[in-house]
Amino acid sequence: MAHRPTLSALTTPILHHTLHTTPPLLARPAASQLAHQHANIPPYPYGPSLWYKQSNFGLYGTSKPQSGNNVSPRTETKTRRKWWPNIHSHRLWSDALDRFVRVKVQARVMRTIDKVGGLDEYLLGEKAGRIKELGMGGWALRWRLMRTEKVRESYRAQRRAMGLPEGGYEEGVRREGGVVDEVAAEKRERAIDSVIEKESKGEGEREDGGVMLGEEVEAGQVIESVQERPRVSL
Repeated sequence: MAHRPTLSALTTPILHHTLHTTPPLLARPAASQLAHQHANIPPYPYGPSLWYKQSNFGLYGTSKPQSGNNVSPRTETKTRRKWWPNIHSHRLWSDALDRFVRVKVQARVMRTIDKVGGLDEYLLGEKAGRIKELGMGGWALRWRLMRTEKVRESYRAQRRAMGLPEGGYEEGVRREGGVVDEVAAEKRERAIDSVIEKESKGEGEREDGGVMLGEEVEAGQVIESVQERPRVSL
């Protein structure tokens, strides 16, 4: 008589295999995610948020949880409570990237984005207050915008209007009689070309047409270039 397998024997292999639907990057600890996303971009001048760490992965502005009291109107009894930032997940259109970007946005920051005219205008603001408001997440997305050909062309136009050399930093050093590391400059150019090629292929897109903020840097792996600088010191 043939032996029939029991129900437990059939279900045991399935129970021992856990199914994971979270992307590998998002499954890492927050510190590891942050280090991975900012590995190849300039350091953020204000550093990461140390105690409200989720603000490092979105456009939270300068908002943080606040604490206070609920006061009873009759007995004036005080009860401790917290106020949390008003955070929403939005798909925002980027003209420079030519795609939607999914990012967590604080309500006040969303009003500012609507006021200035869009996500690109908000991220590319030059004032110190705007840079501080971006946070680590906005800084990574800002650097990705600066690597696009559309934004780089606008910076070239600004240099032409200011009478600066077309070739950027390396060309200016050559005109002044300085020495430029040709190998490093060529390596930077190849890295930038590879990023632009990946962007043209549409790598890192979501099924719904958007791109997660955390996946942006992973898909492009942006490399810092000295040749293209948004700010030029005279």
